[in-house]
This record gives sequence, structure tokens and C-alpha cells, in this order.
Amino acid sequence: MENGYFITGTDTGVGKSIVAGGLAACMKNNGYDVGVMKPIATGCKYHNDMLVSDDALFLKSAAEVDDDYELINPIQYEQPLAPTIAAQLNNTVIDLEKIRNAFDTLCERHDFMIVEGIGGLLVPINEYYFVIDLANEFELPLIIVSRLSLGTINHTLLTVAYAREHGVDIKGIIFNDPADTDECLRNYNVKEIKRLTNVPILGVIPFDKQLNVEKYNKEFVLKIFSDNIDKSIII
Repeated sequence: MENGYFITGTDTGVGKSIVAGGLAACMKNNGYDVGVMKPIATGCKYHNDMLVSDDALFLKSAAEVDDDYELINPIQYEQPLAPTIAAQLNNTVIDLEKIRNAFDTLCERHDFMIVEGIGGLLVPINEYYFVIDLANEFELPLIIVSRLSLGTINHTLLTVAYAREHGVDIKGIIFNDPADTDECLRNYNVKEIKRLTNVPILGVIPFDKQLNVEKYNKEFVLKIFSDNIDKSIII
């Protein structure tokens, strides 16, 4: 097992946080010292006068870490927009050194890191710096989270091709079923993407309303992931 994973998606809202948190919970449950990070989050909310991301809080709970929130999620914006746009609206520029320093600190504290990106690989962080550049800097193998619904073949193949073009190691693909997809569509999409990419399929997370970042149920998450994910990535 590598010393971490960078979790990306074929799009926004595909379930990256659920997958990142689920993997962290399983590894923690198996005795691993795992740290988590969501370097940049938009669409954040105020809790006790502090701007926080539900996704980052979910990761923190799933990994059962006591790291300061600012290390887990060093950059936050309230507007649910691409990072560069949110930064412009707040008259700021995203501080990459703050992200790098937080990552280095967490790596010193933990044996294994799970980092969740924002959106897909081509989401801009600064003017000419994208999520894929961050993944490259962190040198963590990529786990791609993809939908099972119509259109996923195109989105997944584009993501795989771009990652390969930029020399990022792809550990595999995890499919997240967002809406109880038709069984025929589910089966054929998985088989076709496997055939066309030759990337390992690491699991298919079934649709369930209990799988959400706002209500973390440890036992339920552990069961879902233990039953549906390739054991080699969590042991």
C-alpha cells in the first residue's frame, strides 16, 4: 500500500468526500495512522463564527484525527464557485505555500495521507495552476471517483487520459452511484470503462440516502466500504 491517495473526481458532486472519508474510516479501523486533507473548499458555511466545509468536517470525523481544522482545510470560501473565481470575489489569491506547509505538517504527523481535491483535475486554483498540478506536487497516486449515470464514459475517459498525459499514477477508479442507477446501465458502464482504460476498478458504492457528509454514521460507512471496495487499498 502506498503512503497516501489523492482523491479526484470526473466532475463536482460525484462523491469524492464520501469516498475519501470512507477510505479514511476503514484504514483507521484497520489500525493505520491516517491523516486527511481538503486543501481548498468552496461553498463553505459559518459555524460558531468560523467558515468551515462540511466535506472537511466529514473527513476529520471519519479519520478520527485531532489535527487543527486549518491544517485539514487551509483555504475556504463561502461562495460555491471555482476557487479562482471565489478568490477574485474576495480580492484574494490562493496561498499555495499555506497549502504546501499544511500538507507537509500532516505528513510528518501521520503515516498515511488521504487528500481530497476540489472538482476535477482541471479546476483552476491559481491563474495557470490546476488541481492536477497539486496532485503532481503531492506525489500521491490518484483514485478517480466517477458517476454511474449516462455520460460517465466520456467524463471518465477524459479524466484518465489527462492524468496519464501529465504523468500522474492512477491507482484506480471508484464508482459512486448517486441515484440508484439502472442495473443494465451500471453494469455496462463499468465494463466499458474498464475495457477502454485498463484502469483497475476498485469498487462501486451503492446508492443510499444515509451516505452523506452531514450525518456521519461510522458503522454504516465501514460496512458499505468493507462490502464494496477492493480490500487491497484499505489494508
